[in-house]
Amino acid sequence: MKVAFLGTGLMGAPMVRNLANAGHELHIWNRSYEKAAQLSEFAQVYKSSVDAVSNVEIVITMLSDGPVTTSVLQSQGVIEAAPEKTLFIDMGSVEPDCDQRLARLAKTQGKRFLDAPVSGGVKGAEAATLTIFVGGEAADMKDALPVFEALGRPNLIGPIGAGQSAKLANQLIVAITIGAVAEAFKLAESAGCDSAILRQALRGGFADSRILDLHGERMVNRNFVPGGRAKSQLKDVHNALSLAAASGLELPLAKSVECSFRSLVEEYDGGDLDHSAYYLWLEKKNKARQ
Repeated sequence: MKVAFLGTGLMGAPMVRNLANAGHELHIWNRSYEKAAQLSEFAQVYKSSVDAVSNVEIVITMLSDGPVTTSVLQSQGVIEAAPEKTLFIDMGSVEPDCDQRLARLAKTQGKRFLDAPVSGGVKGAEAATLTIFVGGEAADMKDALPVFEALGRPNLIGPIGAGQSAKLANQLIVAITIGAVAEAFKLAESAGCDSAILRQALRGGFADSRILDLHGERMVNRNFVPGGRAKSQLKDVHNALSLAAASGLELPLAKSVECSFRSLVEEYDGGDLDHSAYYLWLEKKNKARQ
């Protein structure tokens, strides 16, 4: 299939490689042209987002947030520039109502739309094992399967916006569990335990999880090179709380973990670290109290 891919950052770059390896024809654009140019072996690179979508069947966006996605698709005229019946797939993490608005705009111009954010981080993107939360029509999901199956495991959740809502639920579990693992490690360390041994001991029990496995290993090794940035985690938790407020829900754990990630990002300059740097934030915060 002819696929335009807009946004070739940490997640987008390995996704482009996997789509190319699956035989799709790739037309790519990134706000920083140099990042996209590094993928010229796999795809045709454009300096204009509008030019990248001028002759494709599917447009995938993997951009940082809702305002950027809206700017590219609406303000830059990407939706308008794409051929009639083009299927737009937003695989970035944005507010559900952002994709709902963009889907309505696409429909007025004879285009189609799916929201399809992903979970699995950079490792999942590289291994093509992403969990894909899809919102939209079943027929559009079927048309997108050749693309989705090159990237991971798609799940049709419900109508437009449902994919983003499911991703926010996922991100709450991730953020809260990262916080729980980091705090448990610090508690044990304060009593003289070795966190590496503790992590191994916990695996296989009720406290086991992918977070304990992957992010716990990052904490033990003090490896905070981003697979998923802390500032992106903060954005997602904030969006989850906004969705909760609109639904009249009180989410105490979400509120607490948002405050923690906001402190990591805004007070401790940790926005571009991996979200497992919650552990580093906790360490610095406690040292400052001594």
